[in-house]
Amino acid sequence: MLVRLQTLFAIVAAPACDKSHALHAVFWIWLHLLQFDVANQVLDPDEDKANKATRPLPAGRITLTNAIHLRWALVPICLAVSAFYSAETLGASVARSLPVWYNELRAHSHWLSKDVMTAMGFASFELGGTLVAGCDRSRLEPAGALAIALSTGVFITTLHAQDFKDEEGDRLIGRKTLHIVFPSLARASILVGLPLWTICLSCVWGMDLVCSLAFTAFALVVGSRFALNTTVQGARVSCKLYSVR
Repeated sequence: MLVRLQTLFAIVAAPACDKSHALHAVFWIWLHLLQFDVANQVLDPDEDKANKATRPLPAGRITLTNAIHLRWALVPICLAVSAFYSAETLGASVARSLPVWYNELRAHSHWLSKDVMTAMGFASFELGGTLVAGCDRSRLEPAGALAIALSTGVFITTLHAQDFKDEEGDRLIGRKTLHIVFPSLARASILVGLPLWTICLSCVWGMDLVCSLAFTAFALVVGSRFALNTTVQGARVSCKLYSVR
């Protein structure tokens, strides 16, 4: 789903150009997402046993040693592919391909550093994908830069919505997510944050009243689910709705 969402973002945020650039953006995003996923999954295999047992490592489809080798082999591959497009795309790849602070230095263990680093990671996806999809791969159009900035703000303030469904695994490895440390605040922030961001974005992009009301109503529904439905299954459904908000 992330590849599709990031590709749509890149195509919309970039100026209309050669259609083949969209395919290049799909490949760039997919390759960097693969690197991100492998780096994330070799970090805490025990967490995945509790939260996502069907992933390759807990399911036994790849050994931890081989996954670590793949994790580091993908770094120069991502950098080389990005350098082919532009120095600016290479910069986005560096930000995305070397998440040492997040993984090895365990920035993911505290809610503040986790949310900020994850949001910046998504921003690097959007930056690189938008550059590759655009006509001039060395710069962003003003609308694209604004879209990435706003998207980063949304992620920093609401991305902890994805942590509710993973509470068991997070507690197992001692991770201090916002949901674990401040559960009431975490739920309230989603309930309030999603509608406010929706209204803000509707104003910035000049959305008509009918669409603005529809999106705001959907944001209220999603936010209300996080506030009222505290079951693990409910959190999983709410997280899926958050991803398409």
